[in-house]
Amino acid sequence: MTATSETSPRQLASINPIEQLKAGRLPRRLVQLYVGLVLYGASMGLMIQGNLGLDPWDVFHSGITKHVPLSFGTVVIVISFVVLLAWIPLRQWPGLGTISNAIVIGLVTDLTLATVARPDELWLRIVLMVAGVVVNALAGALYIGAQFGPGPRDGLMTGLVRRTGLSVRLVRTTLELTVLAAGFLMGGAVGVGTVVYALSIGPLVHVLLPIFTVRLKHPAAR
Repeated sequence: MTATSETSPRQLASINPIEQLKAGRLPRRLVQLYVGLVLYGASMGLMIQGNLGLDPWDVFHSGITKHVPLSFGTVVIVISFVVLLAWIPLRQWPGLGTISNAIVIGLVTDLTLATVARPDELWLRIVLMVAGVVVNALAGALYIGAQFGPGPRDGLMTGLVRRTGLSVRLVRTTLELTVLAAGFLMGGAVGVGTVVYALSIGPLVHVLLPIFTVRLKHPAAR
C-alpha cells in the first residue's frame, strides 16, 4: 500500500514524470506552468532588446545566432533539445514542463523580439534590462513551482550533480562559465546586464519560489 505525503510550499517534490501528472491540482499547475514559460520567453526578449548584456546561456545562444541563419528563439529550441540528449547518459526522464520549456520559451522570445522595438535611449534600455531580470525571476518561480520537471539546462545541472557527487554550486558555476565563455568567443552579448542577472537572479528566485511552489500529494517512500 502506498502512503501519500504533502509537500511543503517551500519544498519541491522529488517525483518522476508520471507522478508529476498524478500529483493533484492539475488545472492550477498547468496554468502556472505555461504562464511562467510565456513570461520567461518574454523576459529574454526584453533583455535582448535592452542590449546591455544577457544571462550566460543567452550569451551562448546569441553567439550562435552570429554564425547560423536562425532566429534567436529557434536557436534556443535547438540547443534545448541538444541538451536533452545529454540527459540520456545521466538516466533522466523529461517531464511535461521540460518539453514545454524547450519549445514555448523560444517561440515566445521570437514573438517578443518581433513586437518590442529596441530603443535608442539608454534609460529605456536600462528599463528593459531590469524588467527582463525581474520578470525572468518571477517566471522561473512560476514554472518551477508548478512542479512539472526542470528545464533542459537545469536538468543537466541536477543530473550532473547526482551522477558526479559534486556540489550544485560547483556544477552550476562550471556550466555557466563554460557557456558564457563560448558565447563570448562567438560574439555573444556580454555586458552590465550579464552582471546584474548573475548577482540578482538567485536572491529574487529565492524569495519568489516559496510563494509559487504548489503543494502536491505524491507517493512517499514505502
